[in-house]
Amino acid sequence: MPIELMTAQMPLPGPFLRFVGVCEVLGALGLILPGLSRIRPGLTPVAAVELVHVMIGATVLTLITADVPSALVPMMVGLLASFVAYGRWRLAPQQARTAEPRGSQRPAAHPSWEPASYPSYPAALQPAR
Repeated sequence: MPIELMTAQMPLPGPFLRFVGVCEVLGALGLILPGLSRIRPGLTPVAAVELVHVMIGATVLTLITADVPSALVPMMVGLLASFVAYGRWRLAPQQARTAEPRGSQRPAAHPSWEPASYPSYPAALQPAR
């Protein structure tokens, strides 16, 4: 949508509307990417809380400039973001991916496992015990 149309609908300057749009896109990425990549998953609830702040501002601004039914949409998005924040903070926090060195994926040894004997090899080639 062109910035002129957006400033005609909302009594806000164009650069501020772009800033809010960038904040919303970054918040959406902050909700999705840490959970998918398991890198810094603690950022998911932080992004959700910040989206709640943006949606509070959007709800208040919509109530000032429009009617109540129009303000229900940003209010519901803010409630959903608050549920995500609470869920990822308290109910089901994700664990970060642990760094394991390559080659450490050894099969677990069974308790009765013993090294194989080498009866078919000559005595000179038998492993030292």
